[in-house]
Amino acid sequence: MKTKRLVADGTEAATHYEEAVQALRSGELVAFPTETVYGLGALATDEEAVQSIFTAKGRPSDNPLIVHIGDQEQVREFARSVDDVAEQLMDAFWPGPLTLIFYKKENVLAPSVTAGLETVGLRMPDHPVALQLLRAIREPIAAPSANKSGKPSPTEADHVFTDLDGDVRVIIDGGSTAVGVESTILDLTTDVPTILRPGGVTKEQLERVIGPVEEDVAVGKEEAPRAPGMKYMHYAPEAPLFVFNLATAHLNEAIAAIHASGQKVAVVGPEELYDDEADWYFTIGRLHHPDEMAANLYRALRQCDLTDADVILAIETDMHGVGQAVMNRLTKASGGKTYESKQ
Repeated sequence: MKTKRLVADGTEAATHYEEAVQALRSGELVAFPTETVYGLGALATDEEAVQSIFTAKGRPSDNPLIVHIGDQEQVREFARSVDDVAEQLMDAFWPGPLTLIFYKKENVLAPSVTAGLETVGLRMPDHPVALQLLRAIREPIAAPSANKSGKPSPTEADHVFTDLDGDVRVIIDGGSTAVGVESTILDLTTDVPTILRPGGVTKEQLERVIGPVEEDVAVGKEEAPRAPGMKYMHYAPEAPLFVFNLATAHLNEAIAAIHASGQKVAVVGPEELYDDEADWYFTIGRLHHPDEMAANLYRALRQCDLTDADVILAIETDMHGVGQAVMNRLTKASGGKTYESKQ
């Protein structure tokens, strides 16, 4: 398959959207930008098209997909009950980086979308390209991140090409994404709304709207994931990545120790801690500015893959705001490994 890249603006933009809509209606895959990362989209009502997402990504079949919609009223087409709490959340955060988990309506969405679960994740993205596409097609689009499973998520169209050239019919190039990490997933089927994955909307923001919110612990290895990102290793670059804790180790000493073992090291961290002794140092923003770190994290992890580093050290950030989402992604990317535990 030849992958076609379409630019989201310019004089031919309207034609490009029409072409993308036609591809989706024909059962083909279309990658498009959201405010979080680029998504790999297929019609959520077309089982064969949805299956092609799993094939293109190499995604486990028990990992459910998020369904993207372009209008808040569409929720009732796919969810069995939409209560006042859900309404408050949608009014406050949609369009935006928040996925809500509802009990699904039966026999509406393709079975593979929900991976055998009784629930479905719905969101309305806050990106002009995504919204224009969704409103042009007026159908639900199932869309995980547009990358090979387990690799860093794509925040630029070039990242999608690197992973999926030849596996997707159309890539709509809308520039770099803004938030940089995937949406927060909030389960509304529990007694107390529960965060299954931290993201661009924080626990504090949610609680200001609806009151107490719980956070889920990691799902066990033998249990099917209730939402994307809960079970499998994700976001990992090629070289082994270790989360680096500044409170328990000194960066320059760690770099020296890695060099002494005959290895090269890439460091991902804030600009204030730049260390020219590292073979590569990729800055992702200012210290204590987690929004900047979130926006640049995946780009930096992909830059590490362009080096011949043997080890990657990713400096941890604090847990304030979206910093929790950044640390969640680094924990997944490292498989839970920290540099100090390696000593």
